[in-house]
Amino acid sequence: MYSITEKKILVCLSVAALTLWLIFLGECPLRDWDEGTIAQVARDIWQAPSGSFRWLYPTLAGEPYHNKPPLMHLLIAWAYSIGGVNEWTTRLPGAVITASGVPLLYLLGRLLFGRSLPALFAALVYLTMLPVVRHGRLAMLDGTVITFFLLALYCLLKARHNQRYALGVGVSLGLIALTKGMIVFLLGGIAGLFLLIDKQFFLLRSPYLWLGLFLGNAPAIAWHIAQLQYYGSNFLQTNLQSQSFNRLFQSVEGHSGPPWYYLLEILKYSFPWLLFLPGGIILAWKKRLTSWGCLILVGTIVYLVSISIMRTKLPWYVMPIYPFLALAIGVKLAEVWEHRQVKSKAWVVLFAILAIAGLGGCIYFTITKPQPVLIAMSLVLGVSMAIVSWLVSRSDRNFIPILFVGMYAVLFLFMSSQVWIWELNEAFPVKPVAALIRQHVPPATKIYTSFAYGRPSLDFYCNCKVMPADFSDLQLRENNYWLTDTVALDKINLAESQILGKAENFTLVKTSTK
Repeated sequence: MYSITEKKILVCLSVAALTLWLIFLGECPLRDWDEGTIAQVARDIWQAPSGSFRWLYPTLAGEPYHNKPPLMHLLIAWAYSIGGVNEWTTRLPGAVITASGVPLLYLLGRLLFGRSLPALFAALVYLTMLPVVRHGRLAMLDGTVITFFLLALYCLLKARHNQRYALGVGVSLGLIALTKGMIVFLLGGIAGLFLLIDKQFFLLRSPYLWLGLFLGNAPAIAWHIAQLQYYGSNFLQTNLQSQSFNRLFQSVEGHSGPPWYYLLEILKYSFPWLLFLPGGIILAWKKRLTSWGCLILVGTIVYLVSISIMRTKLPWYVMPIYPFLALAIGVKLAEVWEHRQVKSKAWVVLFAILAIAGLGGCIYFTITKPQPVLIAMSLVLGVSMAIVSWLVSRSDRNFIPILFVGMYAVLFLFMSSQVWIWELNEAFPVKPVAALIRQHVPPATKIYTSFAYGRPSLDFYCNCKVMPADFSDLQLRENNYWLTDTVALDKINLAESQILGKAENFTLVKTSTK
């Protein structure tokens, strides 16, 4: 049982996380690629007639969808049935599950450290990590996978005192398998390796563990068998080969990078907590014979090495490492708080630089494109980092709560803005173009475009399939719809075509039958 204080901590962490993950969740359009694709699959499930088994055999624009198992798509389809099809309902299931990882990390840390302070600091660090919050708010799979993994680790630690909790390990791993497929082998391997190094051999003989693994993974195994029986080799080639094993040994769709790719991702987006990470890793090494030291080292090293040697590199692949980093940073901050080891000229300088950067951002956003939210965010960042730098220079440990409050306020303001999904600026806005298409084109129609690549978010909003094609292909097709830019439009014989409308430098054209 938890004490009244711990219950209050859990409630506060849950409220803070849900607030940060849900604030203005549906204000920005869905982004390419995962959000647009997942939303289309979920909508197909929601719109499917009763008895169609679309929930078991999902489709994307009418074609079989073999990319990932359907758990998240089913949850989003359920959200559609309650709140309609929109950005908020699309992102809601993943956001709620990912936010649940914050109190869950506190519970995990409480078991690991045997006390509340480092567990609380670890949860607060996790709460205020930009990649965790940002990707957790998107309709993607990674935040959900992390929460299920934290649940597996929590059950694994609880099983040391009550073996019935080992059932939860298998169930959690099964949920991971139903969410993102083959990653369960890597995360399950990390949990198993931790069990071995931590010398918890008795759990390997526990019937609850093996029963949980069987029952928890049975639905995922049954789903894969059903796909194999229904689709045959097409499913094997797409799901297991193209979307899983090929990513280990070759660069899929041009997503490649050097072995240090994910180190750079951590360096770019983990400030200011990155300042405390070396000290946390050193502490974990010194205490490597403890459960917490072992888990931090095993999780960080095994996961980072595994994704670094993969040939395919994508920014969100690094996400499952952040709970381990948060645990390391949390235990370092707890040491600083308890032993008042605050003196560090490097910390003073680095926090001062962050303060200057925040104030510089405030000036920049005021002069260029005035956006009150971003101005306030930059001001909060500058002021809070300046206070932290001053407190550190005075060896005052109260810089830690100021840092947590400041980072939470910064992220709250950032998520309230229109720029938290900065990838939306990489191409044209899809909503005006989609509105034009919906006005003139029947649903589920194929449209050919001169744009360089297809955009799943555009397909979702217009409820059509917009396919890139070069101009020579476009010329050969009659009685079709074209979405062309200005250059392609100048080459079209408009005498045999009908201009339906324009949006965002694109013209929608329908060819006439000869």
